[in-house]
Amino acid sequence: MTEATVPSDPTVSPDLTVPSDLTVPSDLTVPSDLTVPSDHTASPAPVPSAGPVPSAPVGPDPDDNRRQVLYWRLLARLFDPEEQAALEAASLAVVEDIGLPSALLDPGASVDSVVQRHPELAEEFDSLMAPEPEPDGARDRAAEVRRAALASKLLLNVFATGSGTVSAGQLARWQSDAGWLERALGSRPGGLRGGRAAGSALTGGGLGAELGAVEADLVHRMHLREVLADPALAARLTPSMSLIEQLLRDKGNLSGVALANAKALIRRYVDEVAEVLRTQVEKATAGELDRSVPPKRVFRNLDLDRTIWKNLTNWSPEEERLYVDRLYYRHTVRRTTPQRLIVVVDQSGSMVDSMVNCTILASIFAGLPKVDVHLIAYDTRAIDLTPWVRDPFDVLLRTNLGGGNDGPVAMAMARPKIAEPKNTVMVWISDFYEFDRSQPLFEGIEEVHRSGVRFIPVGSVTSSGRQEVNPWFRERFKALGTPVISGHIDKLVHELKTFLT
Repeated sequence: MTEATVPSDPTVSPDLTVPSDLTVPSDLTVPSDLTVPSDHTASPAPVPSAGPVPSAPVGPDPDDNRRQVLYWRLLARLFDPEEQAALEAASLAVVEDIGLPSALLDPGASVDSVVQRHPELAEEFDSLMAPEPEPDGARDRAAEVRRAALASKLLLNVFATGSGTVSAGQLARWQSDAGWLERALGSRPGGLRGGRAAGSALTGGGLGAELGAVEADLVHRMHLREVLADPALAARLTPSMSLIEQLLRDKGNLSGVALANAKALIRRYVDEVAEVLRTQVEKATAGELDRSVPPKRVFRNLDLDRTIWKNLTNWSPEEERLYVDRLYYRHTVRRTTPQRLIVVVDQSGSMVDSMVNCTILASIFAGLPKVDVHLIAYDTRAIDLTPWVRDPFDVLLRTNLGGGNDGPVAMAMARPKIAEPKNTVMVWISDFYEFDRSQPLFEGIEEVHRSGVRFIPVGSVTSSGRQEVNPWFRERFKALGTPVISGHIDKLVHELKTFLT
């Protein structure tokens, strides 16, 4: 153990005391990928000059000391579950000195409970970690201390999850705290982790994947079958991608009440994501007006402004009456061309997020007029899910996540569905790790593409946009003129809209 000393400063509030036995573990290391904003670096201690001794000692800014204490406590609690009494006492003094509630330091208090007792803090948590720059580059050091205290609460509640069995209540609390962290980063609750915010504009980058990994770990540590067997506990669960993945993997071992509760959670998740994606698709698939088709002459299509304008020459000043010779109607028919959409989804264990999102997306396109959608899922075997494509819930219950990959088997099932190549788009979602079947699969894809089919390879379809694709396939797709598109789901919606309208 090495002792950390805090320089004395007569300007520090007398209520703020830092114990002399403040210690920090000597083996405490900071991960290389953990970054702290540059404005959170303490000012260096002044170096005495050779000139006259000033009348009053000059020391570091007291707010810098306060911020350092909060960050040392954050690091200590993240990497060591044991409480450091000196750091806790010093942090409590800081929090009370700046007028924040001591509940911020209580590891058992959720952010929801803190905000319920202190509603004025809700606004401070919003965009807390994405603050507006100060004018003229000025620094509000007191505000930085408040942000450090609030941010430490969020980070500890989300990333210091401990070990052991997790209850449904603990998972629900974590999901709520993670939602507050997402709000602090300028996103919607659930946005960085995907799910209900699928398709939204996200800025979380790799953080979204890390939050998803923490949530997945909590789900794995929960006795899910026991929770599902209790309707009261199951009602406390909030559907998320991690939870849905676990339910889909374990659905064969569930029965009775547990299976019914699992299906209800999957249905809730599907409906929530579908609502978001349906809005995107409806906005994206409105084709151009087809003026070759005469407008339907019904009252709801009457163009009143144009009718009046075109008949103004029939205005009678004496009678103050407009005589209408002709009625004008709006065009409402849009150009639509019958299209065939073939969606092939890798349902191996690494692609569960894509499987869920693409199943929902395929069902939405299947509901559009004059779009013929076919859905195929595969691992080492292929299954034609087209009869159930309009109901993603039924599709998901018929999938079996896991296993390896056999793309050529899926291609053999998909190719007979191509009736008019130039009127067909094939979306293939996979990480394309086919190993000894790579060459046969690519040859099949190359032949389909050259026949006139619009082939769209997608590395993954996750709400965070994270993807991993076999470099061998990535280079060949690029040379073929069909590069792998971004994994973000709204990019796929845009690509399909371009072809189908």
